[in-house]
Amino acid sequence: MGAFAASLRLAGFPYIENIHGSNWQILVLLIAAWGMAETARCLQRRWSLYHAGVLILLYSELMVLAAIVALLTLA
Repeated sequence: MGAFAASLRLAGFPYIENIHGSNWQILVLLIAAWGMAETARCLQRRWSLYHAGVLILLYSELMVLAAIVALLTLA
């Protein structure tokens, strides 16, 4: 969520008329992808409630990555 907040700030979030894509958001995208890879390392081979929780975190991080890409493509 920190990467998403940083991406919003880099896009000029508080002022809706100034929203734009920034090249610095690529760095935030890479940091978010690294965080997703670190979360994926926590997956276990056997299914359990812990495994389900990690999957939910991975899906939420995937949505954050998609939102960062959407903010990056704004012109």
